[in-house]
Amino acid sequence: MTKYKGKKFIASYSGGKDSVLALYRAIKQGMLPLSLITTYNTDEGRTWFHGIPKPLLLNVSKALEIPVKIVKTNGSEYAVNFEKALCEFRDAGAKVCVFGDIDIEEHLQWCTQRCCNAGIEPYSPLWKESRRQLVYEFIDSGFIANITVVDTKQMKDKHLGSILTKKVADSIDAQGADVCGENGEYHTFVSDGPIFQNAVEFSFKEKIRIGNYSILPLDYPAV
Repeated sequence: MTKYKGKKFIASYSGGKDSVLALYRAIKQGMLPLSLITTYNTDEGRTWFHGIPKPLLLNVSKALEIPVKIVKTNGSEYAVNFEKALCEFRDAGAKVCVFGDIDIEEHLQWCTQRCCNAGIEPYSPLWKESRRQLVYEFIDSGFIANITVVDTKQMKDKHLGSILTKKVADSIDAQGADVCGENGEYHTFVSDGPIFQNAVEFSFKEKIRIGNYSILPLDYPAV
């Protein structure tokens, strides 16, 4: 969208494939990144949802050559603290916050309300596009993402730890799960791609199970 060209933005960054693809598209559209914004679970000592430890997240920021704002918050103050961060960047000149949401209305409404309260414009460059085509675009663009979490109620965990390829995506689809993982079937960690200056090194800890979820916790430094 040419209307966003030249606008300064921040990106809501989970470390997963959708947030990375949204960031990539925004940069390709001529938008100017001021910072990543990532929420950090103070109870768990890792980022919310994708479980990235702080040293690893800082290395991602370095590899992308984009600063990261780590918003430390518990669940009850999540929305308020996110809005505070948005206000800080609004005052620093950011006009837009970029999100990686695709087609879940509840997510869009939440992001829109946070931005509205903070006086900054929300932008979801992936909105309402084909889930399969977005996964393929991500892979074809040269990004590297490993599957770190699997909801075993929705799909088998045989691809846990695997790099997301078209073959893996098709295998996920063949199991009857969403190829994009938009319903929480799986989460990813992106470590390399066209906007990375270098690959981010990392390793996995031993697999754990929490309820229905199989998880390979991310670790740093790589061993």
